Amino acid sequence: MHEEPAGRLDAARWSPLDSDGWYAARNATTALRGALIAAGMERDFPYLRADLNAFGHGLVELGRVSPATAERLAELLRLAQTAAADPRSDHQPGNSEQGE
Repeated sequence: MHEEPAGRLDAARWSPLDSDGWYAARNATTALRGALIAAGMERDFPYLRADLNAFGHGLVELGRVSPATAERLAELLRLAQTAAADPRSDHQPGNSEQGE
């Protein structure tokens, strides 16, 4: 009879809740969901979800989006890159308004 190595679960007893990949995917999906809500785009990503592949690696599935949604997302990313590159920007990571 074949025995499982100590601490390993066979496929019948495995759960995504036992996986670090699942929690990483879920946390990233939650962060992205919050950003999409803030941008007013929550209805534009109906297939957004956390998932695992067959190897237990966490994935964030964005799903299909309309061309208009893809264009809007591209524009938001361009704006974010421009703001991050602008030394006069108030939205630099690590900038704080305290002590000014």
